[in-house]
Amino acid sequence: CIYVYTYITYIYIVRVYMRGRLLISMYSSLHASKRHLFLYACKQSPHISSQSFSHIHKCGLNQYQAPFLFDISNSKRFFGMKVYTKTGDKGTSQLFSGERRPKDDAVFEALGAVDECNAFIGLARECLDTSNQVEGKLGQELEEVMSRLFDVGSAVATPIQSSSDSKLKRAFFQPEHTDMLEKSIDAMDMELPPLKNFILPSGGKCAAHLHVARTLSRRAERRVVVLVQQEQVEPSVGVYMNRLSDYLFTAARFVAMKQNFEEKIYKKPK
Repeated sequence: CIYVYTYITYIYIVRVYMRGRLLISMYSSLHASKRHLFLYACKQSPHISSQSFSHIHKCGLNQYQAPFLFDISNSKRFFGMKVYTKTGDKGTSQLFSGERRPKDDAVFEALGAVDECNAFIGLARECLDTSNQVEGKLGQELEEVMSRLFDVGSAVATPIQSSSDSKLKRAFFQPEHTDMLEKSIDAMDMELPPLKNFILPSGGKCAAHLHVARTLSRRAERRVVVLVQQEQVEPSVGVYMNRLSDYLFTAARFVAMKQNFEEKIYKKPK
């Protein structure tokens, strides 16, 4: 699996360069989104003392989650490796638990649906004017949601019944993440006019994209809830996905109002 090869590469680099300023320099040279796996490798390596790791950790990253769902395309080029590994050419892929499953397995269906939803949230976020205070705050919230969807993917990629306790602990999805969504929904809802009609996906480009993301989050939820019912994924993941569609619906209405776009309402045929 491409993620396992990347992890092994980082471990090798950590073992070769050991500790000290060179590690700090390597960490600093990576893009912020590329630092999770590096810190994880440092943490796991017996060649890095706790003091050295603590020093690296103070550089600014507070968590090192989701190393197996890490976007490694740029980092592989950085370390002179090819993006493709050919390990999945026979139609299987490897989970964080170490087991290989067919690529049409329910776990990969859920992972793909979550990833697609996340990508569309990113597209919607790019339509915001982040120099505007209100839209900038919403952009930060959407970025937080995108990171949490990586954590959702981490939990999905670590089936309860076939993963070790240590990996389950690392991939555990905190129920408190849902509280953040609910607080944001309540805050936006206080500013919105009461909803008296069914509304069509509308309200400007950003709002329309958020509506698409909402529908994708519903599909991702349907994929995830199957795994929750099979006790392969923690219930907190299903709860988060359920609340996410409510959040995206409210965010779509909120940004339409702030950008002064009219929402189109459903009309019965005459």
